[in-house]
Amino acid sequence: MESKKEFFLECYKLGIIKFGRFTLKSGIESPFYVDLRPLASDPKILKKLANYLLEMLPLDNFDIICGVPYAALPMATAMSLESYLPLIIKRKEAKAYGTKKLIEGIYEKGQNCLLVEDVITSGKSLVETIEEVENEGIKVSDIVVVLDREQGGKEKLEAKGYKVHSLFNISEVVEILREVNYIDDEEVARIQDFVNGNQVVFEEKKRLSYEQKLEVAEHSFAKKILEIAIEKRSNLIASADFITTKELLDFADIVGPHIVALKTHIDILNDFDADETILPLKDLATKHNFLLMEDRKFADIGNTQELQFSYGTYKISNWADLVTSHVIGGSKSLDCFMNVGVVAILGMSSQGTLTDAHYREEALKIIENHPSIIGCVAQNQVSDQLLLFTPGVNLATSGDDKGQQYNSPEHVIKNYGTDFIIVGRGIYKADEPEQEALRYKNEGWKAYQDSL
Repeated sequence: MESKKEFFLECYKLGIIKFGRFTLKSGIESPFYVDLRPLASDPKILKKLANYLLEMLPLDNFDIICGVPYAALPMATAMSLESYLPLIIKRKEAKAYGTKKLIEGIYEKGQNCLLVEDVITSGKSLVETIEEVENEGIKVSDIVVVLDREQGGKEKLEAKGYKVHSLFNISEVVEILREVNYIDDEEVARIQDFVNGNQVVFEEKKRLSYEQKLEVAEHSFAKKILEIAIEKRSNLIASADFITTKELLDFADIVGPHIVALKTHIDILNDFDADETILPLKDLATKHNFLLMEDRKFADIGNTQELQFSYGTYKISNWADLVTSHVIGGSKSLDCFMNVGVVAILGMSSQGTLTDAHYREEALKIIENHPSIIGCVAQNQVSDQLLLFTPGVNLATSGDDKGQQYNSPEHVIKNYGTDFIIVGRGIYKADEPEQEALRYKNEGWKAYQDSL
């Protein structure tokens, strides 16, 4: 097989790099311009390129492959054909008709996707693509690029925890071209000076601190959970999926010092009693300063939800500080939730969930405008005004046999903009739940501080 240098020179003959003075999209004048789209017009070169890129990668790590639109699409397609990795296609924007999907193809939530890019400069297009792919429940850990302009993008993505594999960088190809006298030493120096003086790390919108969010929070329970987070230096919500009152109360007592809220499924208790269950649970919440979050996931018409909320065996309105609710019934269906903070379900972490891009778009219109909603359950940040609660957080594993998909506290806080992590089996199934709660509290708080 020809050497990597010989392969690059073969590609160069197609005019993929030009030297002179070029105004880039950013407005900066560059002494070189890279355009790898001509590679797609030469099938032999495209095939070789696909194999060079594949040789760099641990292919067993990936389930699917996706090219960043548009220049990398033919590269990703060629890699798919050579590796038999299924291809998915990411659109620049969702269609206004039909399925209205951003991601086309056959995939399952929890699969690991290899992203393919032609050129990396600031990394902005990759960050945007990663967010949209991960929003579909697909994981991204590795990115492969043909050419790194060495202007900060690779380092930006690696700082976020992604592995970036580059076939060439601009210093390497400039040296190759100098060796064969295609450019002279003066041109090399000019290019190196430009690269060194033009690190283009795009400015991402900085997350607001809990103190800043507290200043703009309007709902009393949004303020309360933020105040608890600041006081306890914790963003941890623990799930308490127990079937007996004793287990529930014992768990609440030992993890209480480390959490901002206890998430319950009160209807799974087989010995529920208002006096024996709720009264001592409220006492523990007061003792340890945490909120009670009933994960009822209401999903009905307003009248039915009002009855479910205020009446029946559990009388949730009498004791819950927060409740979860779908918004499928429309805005009016949420009006029944008085004197409680609503955490709306925008997306779910389970495999096969139907909360696609179109649903999220329509649901978000309700979520952003309803006065009872303090935040939402989702896999990505939606706005500064809403608190983001992310479930499916676990330090030990990537999923279970029931379709649940897990992420680490660092990943969701750093990459999703999560405000509060929701941890279930990682704590209540642990041999020592109190120690695990403390570990998650510390990991979550560190990730939050590092993200500011």
